[in-house]
Amino acid sequence: MTTTVIERKWHSTTEVAEMLGFGLSKTKMLVLTGKIRSVKVGRNRRILPAWVDEYIQRVSADAEGWAA
Repeated sequence: MTTTVIERKWHSTTEVAEMLGFGLSKTKMLVLTGKIRSVKVGRNRRILPAWVDEYIQRVSADAEGWAA
């Protein structure tokens, strides 16, 4: 018997806040200002893991450029 593991494709704003160690308000502001991309599915915002990674890379690159 083969077991299939289904990985989550989307994260909620709350889950992203927890992953980044941010408060929910800050994360919602990042989403609303477009700093973290998201899509609206029904009444909820959903964020792809790749979009969280993009945000982290962009912030890291900005920090490196600032320190130089």
